[in-house]
Amino acid sequence: MPKELLTHADVIAEEAKGAKPYSPGASKKLIDLMNAGASREIQVAIQYIWQHIMARGIMSESVSKVLEETAIAEMKHYEKIAERIDYFGQRPTTKPAEIKFGDSIKEMLELDKKAEEEAIKLYKEIISVAKAQNDPTTAFIFQEILEQEEDHHYKFSTLLDKDKAMHL
Repeated sequence: MPKELLTHADVIAEEAKGAKPYSPGASKKLIDLMNAGASREIQVAIQYIWQHIMARGIMSESVSKVLEETAIAEMKHYEKIAERIDYFGQRPTTKPAEIKFGDSIKEMLELDKKAEEEAIKLYKEIISVAKAQNDPTTAFIFQEILEQEEDHHYKFSTLLDKDKAMHL
């Protein structure tokens, strides 16, 4: 099985069979990228929960629920990333990236869709760097987060499509 397709359980099984075990440590580049992800997760958790509170208009009830659920998921992403950075003996950031709220549901969703696109790009880079540094665990963690970010992007895109259909 090609190494990039191995699951975390596969890596553990290979190590049990005598494969060279992974040695804890991460490059400054990988730590910096993970901290950028952590900063972004704090940003969107705050951004989405504030938008959840401030959403007004005909679509506010459905949009508000999605924003609330997504904010909670983003907080959990931050926790996973922070734990990984801590595992490497480094301190995870507690500073959010720039928070952007928007004045209407449409503007909020456009900002949120863009934030998810930025996350998708960043997390693909982190996965690539982690694999290049023989760190399958970090790659696995970010692959799981990436899958959820793509789902968030889809939800925001779908809500924007509904907004266009209603001509709001």
